[in-house]
Amino acid sequence: MKPDEIRKLDAYFKRVFQNPKLEVKARPRKEDSAEVYVGDEFLGIVFKDEDDGDYNFSMAILDIDLG
Repeated sequence: MKPDEIRKLDAYFKRVFQNPKLEVKARPRKEDSAEVYVGDEFLGIVFKDEDDGDYNFSMAILDIDLG
């Protein structure tokens, strides 16, 4: 993703989840997605659908995280 897209997504996540610790970061070897973190904890990945320009956020929730 382009840096301006990452900045917009970063602002969006912070606003929607009301958490200034959320951060969207570029992925080292992927250009079609970005990573979402809270502090140092990885939350998920945001993918861009090139056909329609929409973004999809994917977050795995492990059973041990719920315990």
